[in-house]
Amino acid sequence: MQIKDRLMRNVINIPGWSTRRKIVVFESDDWGSIRMPSKENRNKLINAGFDFSNQPFNLYDALESNDDLTALFEALKNHKDATGRHPVFTAVSIVANPDFEKIKANNFKAYHYEPFTETLKRYPNSDKVLDLYHQGISERLFVPIFHGREHLNTQRWMRALHSGNKAVLKTFELGVTAVHIGPSNEFLGDFQAAFDLDVPEDLNYMKDVLAEGLDLFEKMWGYKSPYFVATNGPFNNSLEQVLAENGVKYILGERLQNEPLGNGNYKKHFHYIGMKNKYAQIYLTRNAMFEPSISNHGLNEIPITKCIKSMERSFRWGKPVTISTHRINYIGRIEEENRTKNLKLLDELLKVIIERWPDVEFMTSIELGDLIAKEK
Repeated sequence: MQIKDRLMRNVINIPGWSTRRKIVVFESDDWGSIRMPSKENRNKLINAGFDFSNQPFNLYDALESNDDLTALFEALKNHKDATGRHPVFTAVSIVANPDFEKIKANNFKAYHYEPFTETLKRYPNSDKVLDLYHQGISERLFVPIFHGREHLNTQRWMRALHSGNKAVLKTFELGVTAVHIGPSNEFLGDFQAAFDLDVPEDLNYMKDVLAEGLDLFEKMWGYKSPYFVATNGPFNNSLEQVLAENGVKYILGERLQNEPLGNGNYKKHFHYIGMKNKYAQIYLTRNAMFEPSISNHGLNEIPITKCIKSMERSFRWGKPVTISTHRINYIGRIEEENRTKNLKLLDELLKVIIERWPDVEFMTSIELGDLIAKEK
């Protein structure tokens, strides 16, 4: 089995666009979204019987703070690639979050959202986050792209709330949307998968979500997002037309996609880097991970070693490396040690990459997409 796994990890790197250049992209998901509002609220849910022992996102992830972004930028500025440029995070971000007060006032009959910039105003130590985003963009350290309007399947969530599910109502009361397992080990639903499709009739609503979200993204950051990464993965491919109409040129394509069709039906698709769809949009792929908060290994060297091995395989087959590294790894709002130890690991990873491949080039996902489009 181990030999078969090693063979498959090499085989999946063969198809698609290739280059001799040592290109490295860091894609970091979930920026702008709420997860766990505070340590206090997390502990209230634990005391109410929710088990987060195997749910690191609910243990550590939260809306970014001034300190989170400042520390991340400082870590990135400590390194330069062969072109003299710093490592850069493609910040896969959302632009809105639920407006809990309005939803409750409406007795859970209608969904309401607020721009992420409004959410920031209600969180301590986040008053400079918006300015830090703009700093990150101008210094090419932190470049946002579109992840969704919110990191939430609003229809699925509202149905659960309207049904009166006590566990879901409890999480709502504490400003949380991401809990999928209740106190009695009851599966509540994958609420974070914004574009997973329960019934085909939800597609029209999802089209509106995409169009509104992309418009809000442009107003917020001053440019259209050329790249889209679906929250949690599931995505009905008919929605690609809406993306194309709103300026999206590149889409993260899962190598083996299970396209949700509704009513529990799925269709499989295979994607490779550089592949085009019927709207001439180019699929990008990820082929490495640096997720120390999620790995639960407890040994500092393992996330780095795992990442470097994936990079070696990708470079062996002439592929650029796109590293998945979620926001959770760099957040200290709930547990400051989470941010501190993982930034040290990031620093070490960057040292290893630059030493191992002195000709490395750090790019954003947009820059990589533009390069592929130009060469194709």
